[in-house]
Amino acid sequence: MPNELAVAIAGGAGAAWGYASDRIAARWPAHEDGSIRARDWRTILVVVAGALAGAGVVAKFGATPLYLLVIGVYVVALVLLFATDLDQRLLPNVITYPLVPYAVVVFMLGAGPFVRTTDDLLWAIGAAIAIPVALFLLAIPFGEGAIGEGDLKLLVSVALLAGALNVFYGMVAGALAAGIVVGALVVTRRITMHSYVPYGPFLIAGALWAILAIATVSTP
Repeated sequence: MPNELAVAIAGGAGAAWGYASDRIAARWPAHEDGSIRARDWRTILVVVAGALAGAGVVAKFGATPLYLLVIGVYVVALVLLFATDLDQRLLPNVITYPLVPYAVVVFMLGAGPFVRTTDDLLWAIGAAIAIPVALFLLAIPFGEGAIGEGDLKLLVSVALLAGALNVFYGMVAGALAAGIVVGALVVTRRITMHSYVPYGPFLIAGALWAILAIATVSTP
């Protein structure tokens, strides 16, 4: 088990990356009006998410350097995606697309902590196809934009890296969190039932929870 100091340092590094991610998202992709968002509640949220993610990665994978590297890289990308979706309601293809071959290469090298056998991979591929397709079909009655293409693309890499059960758990957790937060905002009249709320941050939070909290790590 990594010591508490290492976890604390990782949490601090994660918070720093969260802050950097928020500032990147405020500028990139460039806003149509050329503006740069000032620091606000999103900054705080991304810093907290980065801190928890950084500490969680070291707490869970610190004893296995290979897993620490593999999951650490993926978590760095997730935190940046969390920031961009909060700011611009966008999960950029330049990040989501490379995560798919990244997950495949991790499996081929035997470097992943979750998808390690051929059966694991087959189940993961099935989930990577079935879950995005099912969500797309379920969203059709709610009109265009009910679920973003970026969300569906991200689910593919989550499934391939974390495995079928973990992507399912993460998706359910994200949906529950979204329901609670949106419900609270509607009740307090901060938004209406017709307001658009990006699902990506909830999906990413669910994926991080599944990967860092409940997923079972295989022995390398």
